[in-house]
Amino acid sequence: MQELPTIQPTAPDALTPDEIAALSEEIRALAAQRNAVILAHNYQLPEVQDVADQMGDSLALSRQAAATDAEVIAFCGVHFMAETASILSPQKKVLIPDLDAGCSLADSIDADQLRAWKAEHPGALVVMYVNTSAEVKAETDYCCTSSNAVSVVEHIWAEHGPEAEILFGPDMWLGAFVERETGLIDEPERRGRFHIWDGECHVHAGIRPEDIAQTRAENPEAEFLIHPECGCSTQAMEYVAAGDIEPDGVHMLSTSGMLKHVEEHPDGSFIVATENGMLYPLQQAAPQANLIEANRMAFCKYMKMITLPKLRDSLAEMRFEVSVPADIAERARIPIERMVAIG
Repeated sequence: MQELPTIQPTAPDALTPDEIAALSEEIRALAAQRNAVILAHNYQLPEVQDVADQMGDSLALSRQAAATDAEVIAFCGVHFMAETASILSPQKKVLIPDLDAGCSLADSIDADQLRAWKAEHPGALVVMYVNTSAEVKAETDYCCTSSNAVSVVEHIWAEHGPEAEILFGPDMWLGAFVERETGLIDEPERRGRFHIWDGECHVHAGIRPEDIAQTRAENPEAEFLIHPECGCSTQAMEYVAAGDIEPDGVHMLSTSGMLKHVEEHPDGSFIVATENGMLYPLQQAAPQANLIEANRMAFCKYMKMITLPKLRDSLAEMRFEVSVPADIAERARIPIERMVAIG
């Protein structure tokens, strides 16, 4: 199988079980002392997932951040997720254990680039994946996740007419998927008014249909699970939509949907197309299930920057606060709320 050529995985030094136990106890004590809630994304290291109060994808965690009574949010994820939590919870202190935990997809467009793109298409409406910075969100009309991108675009056409011009980004694979699913692929004139930014997530950059086909051929009994809200799986979604991957046995499921499906079929075999950190909570939910990575190199080095020692230090020293200036947060909240309202 072809590996992902653009990734050079780097993992933190492994902790011993005794070190994990001691650090986890210390972290929980600090969290109680600080009146802090620990939120962890599904792609975090297993020991970080285990110490968290809440687990989930980026949008679910942001909603939990907004709902919590805690004064402090320790966000174990990447930077744009902590920003979103700050936007939705401006009265709370949001910490991230490592400020360098970024996102290659979010970094593929900045606010200046978006403003320049908008200037080339005056009057166009902007739809941006939630995997973007707060400054980009502030220049956006609608945010979307992979699972509701089609619904958001169709909502715009219903509200503004079928000829509305749309700037969609930054994930080019998700944009191609939306084009196909909405029928734009067969309407050249309207397709010319749907513009896609040329960005992608580094984790999926090397995946090819033949890689996935080979994995499925080697595991003919396995179902194929794609997490549509993960940047690293939007390419697989487009391959399925385009007919490059046989659609039989393919399920596009949210994080909670994946967990529920595996729990309901605990002895099943599943090829999982997402960042490979997701296999840990799936295996916890169904210890007997056979879980196979769609590509074993689907490893986000940024997610793995968060470690128990860094989380301990962040809570102990209350360091690496993520806050969004009030004027940017006010503008960025609008496209997020529109996304949530559309569902």
